[in-house]
Amino acid sequence: MLQKEILLEWRRKYALGGIMLYVFSSIYIVYAGFIRIPLNTWNAIFWILVLFISINAVAKSFVMENSRRQLYYYQLARPSAILLSKMIYNSLLLMLLIGLSFLGMSLIAGNPVRDPGLFWITTILASLGLGITFTFTSAIASKANNSAGLLAILSFPLVIPILMSLIKLSAVAVGLVFDSAWAKDVWTLLAIDALLVTLTFILFPYVWKD
Repeated sequence: MLQKEILLEWRRKYALGGIMLYVFSSIYIVYAGFIRIPLNTWNAIFWILVLFISINAVAKSFVMENSRRQLYYYQLARPSAILLSKMIYNSLLLMLLIGLSFLGMSLIAGNPVRDPGLFWITTILASLGLGITFTFTSAIASKANNSAGLLAILSFPLVIPILMSLIKLSAVAVGLVFDSAWAKDVWTLLAIDALLVTLTFILFPYVWKD
């Protein structure tokens, strides 16, 4: 199922190209508007970009698939296998896009990161948390008519605690604040990701059968 996701994305090169164009055009607009980006503003803008990139990249997981294709998948594989493949693929895709976003921000506005290890741990956890959240909310939203609006409504309360932890950890990584207990925030993010995965695997079969 994971190979299927990769093959479908490769056939839809325009979708991935459009997301990358969105990434770099957004970064350029930020640079043109600020010219010189303060450290605290850099941190906030980076995660705002990541949030909108995640919505655009992962929202198509189930929303773009019609009912006939979903019925075919229902006969082909278990719901857990379909869900897991989409979660893994979306998380890997977000890792790539977040890396490109960081590269673009570094080239245009400079690289303020003082602790690269902590920053990349944060981005990996961000990819997992946002990938899991938007994959599941995309599955629920695909059952409704106004799927794009429902996706934003459902995902917002789930994403807020993840973003708060990400911003705090990245603030430590870029030297905005000093916090020797940042490991607790890492464990908090891991706990949130584990909770989301558990709830998703419990609830998804009911959504899939609808």
